[in-house]
Amino acid sequence: MAAERAAHARRGGADTGGPDRGPDRGNEPRDGRAARSQRTREAVVQALLDLLRAGNLRPTAREIAERAGVSLRSVYTHFDDVEDLFCAAATEEVASLAAILRLVPSDGPLDARMDAFIAQRARIWEALGPVGRAAALQEPFSRSLSRMLASGRARARAEIERVFAAELAGRADAVEAVDLIASESAWQQLRTHQGLDVTAASAVLRGALEPLLEAGSGGHQRRGGQ
Repeated sequence: MAAERAAHARRGGADTGGPDRGPDRGNEPRDGRAARSQRTREAVVQALLDLLRAGNLRPTAREIAERAGVSLRSVYTHFDDVEDLFCAAATEEVASLAAILRLVPSDGPLDARMDAFIAQRARIWEALGPVGRAAALQEPFSRSLSRMLASGRARARAEIERVFAAELAGRADAVEAVDLIASESAWQQLRTHQGLDVTAASAVLRGALEPLLEAGSGGHQRRGGQ
């Protein structure tokens, strides 16, 4: 995208097409211009997300513009660079995850907590899918995106420590192991590289978590204290 911006600048910022071109809107009311600008920005972000979900993890600015139905100039007008656009898309994706999040209980039988925890992780990682993989590819080149992803990982770890507090108390190594096993990268390994479906990947995740957590519970709460 940076290379395209440079080429675009060398051409003097000439518009390269897109349905948002039109007659001079210099007399358009300010509120109307602001609303149109917001719609264009949203369309560009959605276009990036759509391309990522379709498997294009490194789309160009031109591809994004074409998908959004706007001019290439509009992409450059609304976003400074690919980092800015990716951060906007990541923010949108995180907001959309709120609808599928559930509060996983921190008490009760271990079996029930593991089931709820694994189901939640599967929902989140499946919802992120290619968008998550694209963010991981872009992370080394974007401080802002790196901070966002680090914040997400911290929240995921905090959930582990809350849900399995009784089983992980005083077991720092076990916390690290559970954090690794339940990570997005582990899930993508199972789903993408090993070709497992969601049910099979969830079963593998449970099989890896179960002995770690049971070792800290003494088996007393696995099935309601039975």
